[in-house]
Amino acid sequence: MQDQPLAYTDLEFLESDEARPLRILAEYLEPLRRLKEQNIQDTVVFFGSARVHSRLDATRALDRLKKRTARRTADHAQLLKRSRKAVAWSRYYEDAREIAHRLSTWSASLESPLHRFVVTSGGGPGIMEAANRGAHEAGGKSIGFNIRLPFEQGANRYITDGLHFEFHYFFMRKFWFAYLAKALVIFPGGFGTLDEMFEILTLAQTQKLSKQLGVFLYGREYWEEILDLKPMRDWGAVNAQDLELLKWVNSPDEAFAQLRSHLMTFHLVPETAQEEQAPGIAKTRV
Repeated sequence: MQDQPLAYTDLEFLESDEARPLRILAEYLEPLRRLKEQNIQDTVVFFGSARVHSRLDATRALDRLKKRTARRTADHAQLLKRSRKAVAWSRYYEDAREIAHRLSTWSASLESPLHRFVVTSGGGPGIMEAANRGAHEAGGKSIGFNIRLPFEQGANRYITDGLHFEFHYFFMRKFWFAYLAKALVIFPGGFGTLDEMFEILTLAQTQKLSKQLGVFLYGREYWEEILDLKPMRDWGAVNAQDLELLKWVNSPDEAFAQLRSHLMTFHLVPETAQEEQAPGIAKTRV
């Protein structure tokens, strides 16, 4: 008779519909264990497009395209236009990298027994890579909450060892973004960025967050062109104070100054109180 494996070692069962609650629970408990092991107290999350490149990479791509002189077609002109736009957009990669670097340097100076305000991203390329890279270059820890998709690139190489997480369920990944975050810095992005931003704003608006969460919208040139929320207030869909949940910033200096002020005002508690709080579960009930 063939040996029957224990249920929790049976991969066929674990991947079945019936075991879905176990998989969901695993995506809560496994990150919780590793975050505690690394003494992560709380985070600052960076959202933004995966399609933004570093200034160096964007410039090199444009230079290569300019050298293709054999065929000057309409398609080539369109590619040049997009490539020049990518160079302009690379500003946001470099700004995210700088802000994450400053944040990591500052948080390291707090001399806490726990790691405070750890730079966190979705773990992929673009703005996510820039944030992890800035923290890495400052010598700080950074977290990547990546989502497993068939068409996305893998995790970027700047995430701290042991702090790269892979999720199957979007809602569990969103849970971890909200659970530890004390602030969000939201860079230009697409549907995914907007989805993540409005998810957090809804939690804040409905008072499902037991903490003061700073939400900083970075890059007026981009956001003012595509996002006007004032008509929602004028029609009565939201209250005027709901729009105050968003803080607009437009440079690394401005963003870091407001971010640090928010963190110092609302989230720096006496050291004795910090020691009494369990890593990863302080002052939150999301």
